[in-house]
Amino acid sequence: MEQTMVLILVVGGGLAIVLLFVGIVITARSERVLVEQRIGKYLDEEALDGIRRAGEKASPVGDWLDKKLEKSDLGGGIARELARADLKLKPGEYIATRVIVGVGMGFIFWYVNDRGSSIPIFTLVGILIGVMIPKFYVRQQQSKRLLHFNDQLADMLNLMVNGLRAGFSIMQAMEAVSKEMPPPISEEFRRVVQEMQIGIPMETAMDNLLRRIPSEDLDLVVTAINVQREVGGNLAEILDTISYTIRERVRIKGEIRVLTTQVMYSGRFLAMMPILISLVLWFMNRPYMMEFFNPATRVPGIIALSTGGVMIVAGYFVMTRIASI
Repeated sequence: MEQTMVLILVVGGGLAIVLLFVGIVITARSERVLVEQRIGKYLDEEALDGIRRAGEKASPVGDWLDKKLEKSDLGGGIARELARADLKLKPGEYIATRVIVGVGMGFIFWYVNDRGSSIPIFTLVGILIGVMIPKFYVRQQQSKRLLHFNDQLADMLNLMVNGLRAGFSIMQAMEAVSKEMPPPISEEFRRVVQEMQIGIPMETAMDNLLRRIPSEDLDLVVTAINVQREVGGNLAEILDTISYTIRERVRIKGEIRVLTTQVMYSGRFLAMMPILISLVLWFMNRPYMMEFFNPATRVPGIIALSTGGVMIVAGYFVMTRIASI
């Protein structure tokens, strides 16, 4: 009973500290983002980067990691993934977050299960889970944001077509999109307009948008705009045709998603069920599970676990391929 109370106090105190830290960071970053939005259209990119660096000097670990990752392919890839998820983090802060969460989860798993145990398997599992949690969160945010963007793309094209037919330029039509449409599409086109206002060519600004939003439908729109700027033509009619095509594709994708959701979740549940059963048995009957690692049965036990892992991965992959149309 005493150990349970100590565990509750430790976990509760740790969660309170983490939530306090996250609240402070989010509040500070929200204020900086608001200031950047207000002055971004009047400053060039170098001055804006200077303001960001001046407001972020309070993170020495993050700054040190950023300097190490600044010119590396790893840092560029992480920055691109964070931009696609619309997370206001730098690559160094993201890596530090993964390390901190991994160490925290490893400590919790060790405290709950592995104290006094000579085999820290559960601690290693906790570290692995903690390190992967931020990555899964980033991927989830990317998927949600991309789905919302694609759902708004047809309405955005209709708004641009109406603006072009009313006599707007392409830049004025994009600015109308940034003011009239909801996020995330308004945020992305606001950034495109700001980049064009500080002198970045439209083609480069649209390519930057496509890097942040890896959408096939957006790629079609960007290609059409770039081709029209080179060879001419009625951009309003081109975008109107693309809008109808994208609207039909979104409708068909929605129907397919409804039909395949059951298969996808069934595959995830069947893949997770052996792992969950193993964890429950580890807590309830550890000597039974340790038979896999005893010296007399270690070789067949490791072979059985490896075979089970391979079959789980293969089954999940096959079910996802079946549901992927």
